[in-house]
Amino acid sequence: MTPDEYCQEKAAKSGSSFYYSFRFLPPDRRRAITALYAFCREVDDIADGVADVNIARSKLGWWRAELANLFSGHPTHPVSKALQPATKTFGIDQSRLNEIIDGMEMDLSRRRYQDFQSLTLYCHRVAGVVGQLSASIFGFSNPKTMIYAENLGLAFQMTNIIRDVGEDARRDRIYLPQEDMQKFGVTNADILDCRQTPAFENLMAFETQRAKSLYSAAFEALSPEDRRPQRPGLIMSAIYRTLLDELERDGFKVLNQRTSLTPLRKLWIAWKTWVSS
Repeated sequence: MTPDEYCQEKAAKSGSSFYYSFRFLPPDRRRAITALYAFCREVDDIADGVADVNIARSKLGWWRAELANLFSGHPTHPVSKALQPATKTFGIDQSRLNEIIDGMEMDLSRRRYQDFQSLTLYCHRVAGVVGQLSASIFGFSNPKTMIYAENLGLAFQMTNIIRDVGEDARRDRIYLPQEDMQKFGVTNADILDCRQTPAFENLMAFETQRAKSLYSAAFEALSPEDRRPQRPGLIMSAIYRTLLDELERDGFKVLNQRTSLTPLRKLWIAWKTWVSS
């Protein structure tokens, strides 16, 4: 199996909405974004799947060393080998890849966030940086597109947080800002015990509006000349905003179930967005 095939299999197996936005890209950009996504999956799987914190830290430390190998010209892992051409062609830099690992390390040490400001740092590291790197791969000419990419990444992560409240709670993680929870009268015990209350639904509606504001801020920053090359991000936003609408329409039943779109629906949204953008 070649490094590119390894990354392709990693992306396809995940079932993520990101995979559907890659399919319409030219081969060189598709290989680069698939390798970036595979890297994100590798380090995220460590943060989410390794129960022993010390072992998880060690594995993330290995990836920091592997990034040093990559940027010194001696990658050893299939993902870093696949990423190597993109580092020069599309401006994938070591500092931002390390920043993604910084975000994964936050998952090993933090299970609560006091306010949205502290949550924003986490979202920036695990999603905003990925948005910026992705925008570089897709191509842009206006510097404001980096603002678009950052806000879009934050919007995606907020959508994930809203969707995964119950799943995260079963790992004893609550990403909803404690300050917001107090404002709406929702306790940590309410989340951990999966209590679907009117107060919880009001909190979810508030966080949904926050996510929608981030989508709006992203689109406002996207210049017309970069709209076409950034179509993969627009595909992702169409899929994620549809998911957000589904969560809202369903009354935020996220504590005991996971809402998702079918692969066929994602593909339809992807094709429709590609041809209309």
